[in-house]
Amino acid sequence: MSKHDFSVAEFAGRRTRVREAMSAAALDWLVVFSPVSIHWLTGSDAKSYQSFQCLLIGAHDDKITVLTREAERHEFEDDTFVDDVIGWGGNEPEDPLEAFERLYKARGLAGTRVGIEVPGAYLHPHHYVRVKEIIGRSLVAEPTNLIADLKLVKSAAELAYIRRAASIADEAMAAFAGNLAAGRSELELSGVVYGELLSRGSGFPASTLNLVSGSRAGYPHGAPTERRLAQGETGNIEYGAAYRRYTATIGRQFCIGKPDARVVELFAIVREAARAMIAEIRAGVPALVPYEAGKRMIAEAGYDRYRVHTSGYGLAPGFPPSWGEPVHMFGGSRYTLQAGMVLSIEPPIFIGAERLGVRVIDNVLVTPIGAELLSTFSPDIIVVED
Repeated sequence: MSKHDFSVAEFAGRRTRVREAMSAAALDWLVVFSPVSIHWLTGSDAKSYQSFQCLLIGAHDDKITVLTREAERHEFEDDTFVDDVIGWGGNEPEDPLEAFERLYKARGLAGTRVGIEVPGAYLHPHHYVRVKEIIGRSLVAEPTNLIADLKLVKSAAELAYIRRAASIADEAMAAFAGNLAAGRSELELSGVVYGELLSRGSGFPASTLNLVSGSRAGYPHGAPTERRLAQGETGNIEYGAAYRRYTATIGRQFCIGKPDARVVELFAIVREAARAMIAEIRAGVPALVPYEAGKRMIAEAGYDRYRVHTSGYGLAPGFPPSWGEPVHMFGGSRYTLQAGMVLSIEPPIFIGAERLGVRVIDNVLVTPIGAELLSTFSPDIIVVED
């Protein structure tokens, strides 16, 4: 993504919404660390999240300032809507927290009401401690999801990118199915998928592809290996396509030869659970409602203990290691679904003791009256005939 992917008006609207949310939370300043948040506010696609970086936005200040490593300065200047870019390091080592302290003082944050994001993957614990020390008594809140919650509902332009990502994901799955055969390795098949994604306009997705087969089929998030598929085996694949960082995911079960009765049994349960979830999705429904519908289907079949992770979640523009958003269809969720949200639906059954797992993943757009399925590739088991 870059500043050219959306209109100036859309970026301005996002900043206005953030400032309104900050005022409602009685914050004068927000220190932003998540690259997803920085991307949404500025268009940044830089890899600077690998080191310390932050963005300063004021509730009553028109400027946005980014502190980033010097290596990314020109990318920010050329390709983002940022008013000031402050670089640290470069040709000599520098403590980025010293640069942050200088910026904090120069922008006059001392004595104001400051909030900070605390994203799990992008703020080192030692940096977090130093940031808190520098801000001191001015730090009044840690509204990590303030921006993330604002971006759950997608604009028309964002939805266009997500639809394109879903189309690319479908095309890559068709290529995978066409190349699936006994004797092919998991890595070879992964290469087919990645080649199709990139050739059709996807960037590298934020999370790596999962592909397991045979004795590894019980791993929910197994990375592909040199293992070669054999006749009679089952497995599953999951990946995302990322068009201008907007992600669509897809997952399918496959069998080399006719699936056995156990795979057919578990697959039917998972498919019915997914249908039950989708049937409950519409604007105004608590996220717990579709979760409970899917959970009930799996529990009634006697497999509730094998639902090993969330049954669905929101999809975001992604930066490694994740494309997920805060809204989850899982126990304890406090979110209510809104029109314009995009969700992954994936109630799973993984039975480690049997070395067997089944999962189908599709994405839906929440509408006022229901859920619009974004994938077109058949959800049925991909079967390679004998």
